Order: sequence, then structure tokens, then C-alpha cells
Amino acid sequence: MKNVLITGANRGLGLGMVKYLTKQNKAQNIIATCRTVSEELKTLSAENKNLAILNLDVTNTASFGDISTQISKIVGDKGLNLLINNAGVTTKFTKLALVKTEQLLENLIVNTIAPIMLTKSLLPLLKQAAEANGDKPMGIQRAVIINMSSVLGSIAQNEQGGFYPYRCSKAALNAATKSMSVDLKKDNILVASLHPGWVKTDMGGKNAPLDVDTSVSGIFNTISKLAEGDTGKFLNYDGTELPW
Repeated sequence: MKNVLITGANRGLGLGMVKYLTKQNKAQNIIATCRTVSEELKTLSAENKNLAILNLDVTNTASFGDISTQISKIVGDKGLNLLINNAGVTTKFTKLALVKTEQLLENLIVNTIAPIMLTKSLLPLLKQAAEANGDKPMGIQRAVIINMSSVLGSIAQNEQGGFYPYRCSKAALNAATKSMSVDLKKDNILVASLHPGWVKTDMGGKNAPLDVDTSVSGIFNTISKLAEGDTGKFLNYDGTELPW
């Protein structure tokens, strides 16, 4: 993969992805976006000339055009090979009697609306990468969009209830993934939803069974193997398919 963009890269899973790509020397250009730059991300940027940090508040969709212009200057005529819509928020276990409108709206804006609108803004760069590598099969060699979802967005596997803001926003993101995969297949852009597993992060909590490195390694191993038949799928970090 030549050019990669990861949103929400200042901590947790996003930061883990940036670390993996720099350590493995897997990308020509790594673009990390975040609202607030962490010291760890600053250090990584100082140590890796191919890592660019861009300020992005995903709730400010009006700024996406400007971000797209900045990214275009970094990737040049090679376009964007991999977009990972990773930035997300969650609420604690929310029962029906306690759920609030503002929780639902915040989760929907960050987890669903932002990935859709950012993908829309970056579509010319993704198409550019797919066209520039027209001799290669559909997949990471051309252009891939990964929407970081969650098993909590699976309607079929919902046996506990609750989590209204998060579940609804991730189920909606999965629906967006499916539509994107249909709309962009003609452009040879692969789209998939990925569940990172239950990971030890600020969002996942201390009781999560997976560490960030294991999750991230699995995610990129899965991404590297994606082929045309995988577009529109909902996958676990280890590549196994999940029910919608």
C-alpha cells in the first residue's frame, strides 16, 4: 500500500495502526488525523518522515473539503490507497429508560455521518489510486475503504439489548458500507466494515481480552488479503465474516 489515511489516530486503536505501519514500513505515506495531537503521535511523526499529522474534528463536516485538499498535496497523482474511518465515540451501557437524545445524536454524527461525508470528500483521491493501478486486482493494490465498526452493530447478534446510541450508529455505518460497496464497485474501490475485537483501549476498557497490537496486526493482515469477493462484507479483525 502506498498512501494510507487513518482518522482518530491520536490514541487507542488508531495510534496502534500508525505504530504498526511505521514499524513494519508498510506505507509510503501515512496520514494521521485527530482533533488533539497526543505526545506519542508527535514523537512518531518526528521519527518518521513519511508520517503526516492533520488536525481534523470529524464533527466539523464543513472542513472536509479543506482536509481533502491537504491530503491531495501529500499523495500527489498516486491518490489514496487506503482510507480507515476509525474515529469513533461510545456511551456506557444505555438502557431504554435512560437514553438521551444528545447521546444518540453524538454517536450518529461521529460514527456514521462523519465516515460517509469524509469518504464522499476523498472519493476523487480513492478513484485516482484505483485508476493508477488499473493493472492490479481489486483490493489494497488499488483502493480500499475500511469502516471500523463493531459487533455491537450486528442486529443478528444482539441478544443483550441496550447500548442504543452505539449500536444504532454502528448498524447504520454497516448499512453505509453496503451501499458504498455497491456504488463504488464500478470504480474498483473495495469497501468493508471491520470489527476490531474487544480491545484494551479507553473505549474498550481494562477488561477487554485483546491488546491493541494483536487487534491491529489482525486488521492489517485481513486488509492485505481482501479481494473483489469481499467488498460489502462485515468482517472480524481475524478475517472471519460476521452477521449483519
